[in-house]
Amino acid sequence: MSGSGKSLSASLSLEELSVDMNQPARGTGHASTSSFHSSPGPSSQQATRIIYDGSNNTIPRTKKSGGSSASGGGGGSPGRTSRASLRKTVSSPIGPFHGNDVVGARLANSSGLAIQRVSHHVIDVEESDSEDEEEVTLMLAQHERIPMKDFSNEVRATLDIDNFVGQASLLLDVTETTVESIMDRLLAKLLEGDEKEEIITKEAKSVLFSHDSGRSKNSLVHVLAKTIQGTSEGLGGGFDYDQSWICALCSVQSLQRRHVAIARLKHAANLGRTSQETRFFCLVMAPMREKGTKNAMETARTFATILADIDCRQLLQAAKTEEDFKRILNCYAKELAIQQSHSSRHRLSRPSVIPADGFDQGAGFARGFRADLKRRLPHYLSDFRDGIVGHKSVHKLISTTLFLYFACLLPSIAFGVLNDKNTHGEIDVRKVIVSQTLGGIFFALFGGQPLIVMLTTAPLAIYIKIIYSICQDFDLSFMTMYALVGFWNTFFLIVYSLCDASRLMKWSTRSTEEIFALFISIAFCVDPLKELVYNFQKNYKSDGCSEALDDYALLYGNSTNGTQILNIKPCLRENSLVYLILMFGTLWVGVTLHSFTKSPFLDASKREVLADYALPVSVVVMSFVGSYLFRDIQLEMFPYQEGSFFTLVSLEGVNIYMVLGSMGLGFCLSLLFFMDQNITGSMVNSPSNKLKKGSAYHLDLMVVAIMNCILTMFGLPWIHGALPHSPLHVHALADKEERVDQGHVRHIIVRVRENRLTILLSHAMIGLSVLMLPVPLQYIPNAVLYGLFLYMACTALDDNQLFERTMLLITEQAAYPPNHYVRRVPQRKMHIFTFTQLVQLACLCGFGFAPWPYLKMVFPLLIMFFLPIRHRLVPKVIHTKYLDALDKCH
Repeated sequence: MSGSGKSLSASLSLEELSVDMNQPARGTGHASTSSFHSSPGPSSQQATRIIYDGSNNTIPRTKKSGGSSASGGGGGSPGRTSRASLRKTVSSPIGPFHGNDVVGARLANSSGLAIQRVSHHVIDVEESDSEDEEEVTLMLAQHERIPMKDFSNEVRATLDIDNFVGQASLLLDVTETTVESIMDRLLAKLLEGDEKEEIITKEAKSVLFSHDSGRSKNSLVHVLAKTIQGTSEGLGGGFDYDQSWICALCSVQSLQRRHVAIARLKHAANLGRTSQETRFFCLVMAPMREKGTKNAMETARTFATILADIDCRQLLQAAKTEEDFKRILNCYAKELAIQQSHSSRHRLSRPSVIPADGFDQGAGFARGFRADLKRRLPHYLSDFRDGIVGHKSVHKLISTTLFLYFACLLPSIAFGVLNDKNTHGEIDVRKVIVSQTLGGIFFALFGGQPLIVMLTTAPLAIYIKIIYSICQDFDLSFMTMYALVGFWNTFFLIVYSLCDASRLMKWSTRSTEEIFALFISIAFCVDPLKELVYNFQKNYKSDGCSEALDDYALLYGNSTNGTQILNIKPCLRENSLVYLILMFGTLWVGVTLHSFTKSPFLDASKREVLADYALPVSVVVMSFVGSYLFRDIQLEMFPYQEGSFFTLVSLEGVNIYMVLGSMGLGFCLSLLFFMDQNITGSMVNSPSNKLKKGSAYHLDLMVVAIMNCILTMFGLPWIHGALPHSPLHVHALADKEERVDQGHVRHIIVRVRENRLTILLSHAMIGLSVLMLPVPLQYIPNAVLYGLFLYMACTALDDNQLFERTMLLITEQAAYPPNHYVRRVPQRKMHIFTFTQLVQLACLCGFGFAPWPYLKMVFPLLIMFFLPIRHRLVPKVIHTKYLDALDKCH
């Protein structure tokens, strides 16, 4: 192989292991090593490696002799070995390793395989004559990297697949959950009918598992002696174990030929601290005297290379029969050989999981725009095909379409109500829905990144209110001024696109994006809470509910007082209570179903279905509760106006002052569009999402400019890329794997179905919803609309590291999750960085929620200032190596 096959010096770890004779081996008290992190590499690209876990053996304990020390020297009381004197760590150049598990060295070259050979020797040290005393063992772990199998150049790799896939023993949907029981089934399957079955089984188990030289009836440390595992480089540096598969290997004297067996577990099993979510177990056995290219290591490396690919594992997980399983292995081996033959660097997955961002295209007029077209045009037809082709694609298409339908329609109604109030009916609910339909379909057909969701947003509603206030102050026509501002906005956006202004986004880091995303979540919480307070003030604390009004005054008061009393608004406290129930009920039902994948109820497929349909189910259920179960209570419905919405805006009466004034407003508006659109695109194209068709920042900006120009001509509200809808759209189309680390469950995206059909179908349904006005859409209570806002705000907090680190400020240190930044950054520095982000977030909220409309015009400029703050001021407080761990650029 190339550079990826170079060897790295092994690292040894000699540590104390506390063991209870009746309990599994316990760690030494260090943080779990199932996810070890080292210094960051030069690239944030995610790479996959393989870790080889070598032989585990137990060395007999040292006996005491008379009153002499068992350790043969050193201090301490006679007859006892100090626990502290046994603790010793031999560090490699990469750094010390902790824990009783196999820990891998981070691969310097991201294209290679990390092999980890681990040799475990357990030394028992008797601490006391009493059998109740716990014993101490030492484990010697030797770590070694191995290269990926090169299917394009290594002949043996293809031969192994051809020879063994047809003969391999497969066990599908195995219900066993322990290593011993799984191994027993695999050995029984492999050696079925062999006359030496009992002898080979006994010999294989003695080699496959660690032992303590036959001294004790119960082995203190009973773990697999030699294993191969994969590791994946994290975005923040370091790597995590791929805990979804494990490959055990051994050489057996009595065997005459090689054997391969693969078990697919029905439910993910916890097989150890580095295999807490194992779904595939591969066993490779070879004769002791075997040719070098055909030994157990080389054969195991072949199958480990295939199992290490996350896409291949998803296909194998969906295989219904053994024939399908074998066919997938054969097809993927051939595909991998083709990929490796076209690349000088051996990659594990299909092309790169990190799309080209188009930021480094060099100088030149419209160079970035042309590069985006060149990058995205070859994928245009596949953007339609990928929505329906593939395992579970149709299911994901339907669930995501329904999710987008409700996630876009209901906010459109809510923002339509807000715009109707702010503009006194100039822009109403119908216009917002029509704008959403036209803009969404237009962007789905012509946009570069079709996963971005277009929506009118709270900042745009605020800006429309500012324009209306200016028109009222200077006695100007609102629609004329609105059109002028929209045209100037279009002009500036086209200039940004052709001049490659989006290249500035290469300075945008995760921290800037998360500050803005958290601000949007806060805004989604502020508006519903304001409406809730207003509803309580209107109904629960109205004058009609005052204790000063008594029944006697109502019945026998004089005519004057009676008239005054009858003019007071009635007491409708039940309306406020129902409003409260519906709003938070929508939030509770939605979040509960969304998090159902983390529950133990039902099976994995049913939990996934419930999570996929969380939003539509919560809206339908709570709308039924509000409109039918509480039908005796008159709930507030959103306003609705009849009229045409395809009337061209008149530009009569335009003067030079209106042109100049609208230019200033249009420039500020274009900055808001520029930042919102690009930040949304950056979050969608995040490397963690594993998108493969590339980004299109410049092209998207051009499409948004043309689209909003068309909307402006008809006086329809503007739209642009929206948070958190766009990242949630990506997650709705994704297949995920669970990873468990110290009890903390997190999901890793395997692949995303990049397609245009979900946006097209959902917005076609939104367009048809205009025909459902006012009935039945008015049966959706306002409280459910605002409950949807709360749901979007809460679900958007997933994977937001700023929110996670903010929660650490009030979390006990022992309960800190094993995140890379917790391990690699001093706690004080981590909290300082969080504080700098919170200060920026506070400034953003101060301007964004200011009661003075003109002050809100500064809001877009404030977001731009976050970039120099992050790259000029923050590094003066926090060292660059810590910033790389906390806030690595995309």
